[in-house]
Amino acid sequence: MPADGQRPTGSPGADDDGPFGRPLFDDPSVRALSRVGVVDVGSNSVRMVVFDGAARSPAYFYNEKVMCGLGKGLAETGRLHPQGRARALAALRRFALLAEGMEVAPLTVIATAATREATDGPEFQAEVLRETGLRLHVIDGDEEARLSAQGVLLGWPEAQGIVCDIGGNSMELARIGKGEVGQRVSTPLGPFRLQQISADPKKRLLHIAKTLQAAQEEMASKGERIYLVGGSWRVIARLDMERRNYPLTVLHEYRMTPKGLLETLDWLATADLAALRSRTGTSAERMELVPLACEVLRELITHLAPSEIDVSAYGIREGMLYEQMPPALRARDPLIEAARMAEMGQARLPGFGKKLYDFLLPLFAEAKFDRLRLVKAACLLHDTTWRAHPDFRAEACFDNATRANLGGLDHPGRVFLGLALLHRYKNSRSGSRLEPMFKLLGDEDIQAAEVLGKAMRFGAMFAIADPAEAGHLVWNGAKRVLELELTAKGTGLFGEVAQARFQSLAQSLKATTRVTPAA
Repeated sequence: MPADGQRPTGSPGADDDGPFGRPLFDDPSVRALSRVGVVDVGSNSVRMVVFDGAARSPAYFYNEKVMCGLGKGLAETGRLHPQGRARALAALRRFALLAEGMEVAPLTVIATAATREATDGPEFQAEVLRETGLRLHVIDGDEEARLSAQGVLLGWPEAQGIVCDIGGNSMELARIGKGEVGQRVSTPLGPFRLQQISADPKKRLLHIAKTLQAAQEEMASKGERIYLVGGSWRVIARLDMERRNYPLTVLHEYRMTPKGLLETLDWLATADLAALRSRTGTSAERMELVPLACEVLRELITHLAPSEIDVSAYGIREGMLYEQMPPALRARDPLIEAARMAEMGQARLPGFGKKLYDFLLPLFAEAKFDRLRLVKAACLLHDTTWRAHPDFRAEACFDNATRANLGGLDHPGRVFLGLALLHRYKNSRSGSRLEPMFKLLGDEDIQAAEVLGKAMRFGAMFAIADPAEAGHLVWNGAKRVLELELTAKGTGLFGEVAQARFQSLAQSLKATTRVTPAA
């Protein structure tokens, strides 16, 4: 297999500047991404995404999907679905015009299983080019697996295990770890393909099991974590949330146990899918494929025996961005990069977040890396909702942290970050409509989030330019003593409000205070 980041010889785009037609990351130190559009022509949907924002953690400037069903019936006819083909062409024509209106560089269009396998695939490519000016880059199953796996790595740098990307006509598996993509395999287990296998569920399940057994012989997965990519998987995960009454309906980095997911699959086998579709906002086209996707997922759990099953909202489109990132850019933390970009565009005093972090660092001298990155992200984000009405600023902070497009952040991390930011603006969290989400944290983490929030609440108003110019914190955890060493300037700044917030911080630490005036 080719090494991660290397395009196979002869694949689409090998003779031009790359998958975007131009280099995106000429400068490894680049922080902001030049706006770029990607279109994924899949077997079931055609989607355009325009990315913008932080180079290491791109945000969705524009996102539109049309459920075309291009690959419906392909296994039986060998050709693209006529109505799906017409709908896909109309969608691509619209996307080309939208990109022109947004002044986005020429769209990059990738086509996967349906277009590469259909006998009229080349004819469709020519029609799209003629009618829209867009060139379809048709990739093979191995390349599809690699790009999808790279998409997971873009949002989940420490991911290690097996990526499983399901489309309408195929399902790809790829091993990831240490920031690289390894062994991969493409299988014909997309729901559209399975519709043509047999109407007999037993024969269909036998086919799925045989196919996955062969894939497992290549992948040799031994209880590894599975990362699910693809619309059908996301629908099942959303339904799992519905069954569990899970309080945070963000699909990215949603985590399930094999046992719990099997219980959901059993539940779905007898559930009213029409009612569930209405409750979860799922399209009819997606829900139609859920029963077959459930069959595949059940066998996937049986044959790969994963330790955990996680959902990635990032896939092939994000993988194309990761493709061009130089190593120095890939090595950055997507959470910190996204938080830094938000601060630069939304805070009153861009750059203050780092000063606040440095000022508060003595409180977290013994914290591990995973906690420190959350502390740093919170400091960068602490002032990004200042335009909200003061009565709602605390909850706006929480909503932003828990629902924003932030990579490298699991659900407990989102709630911790949100709760810390809530306490940045509000002393008490009791009675909040957000309380159900607090259950994703243990008591110790809830307390730590409160401490961080109240520390930011004090530090952010202690001195406007730089709190270090006004004083230095000293924390003695063994004796539970919080000391503030004031500078000459700090003596004048340590007024009534600052004193009250300093005391509130000490109370959250269950500490006594000591204030040392300037000599």
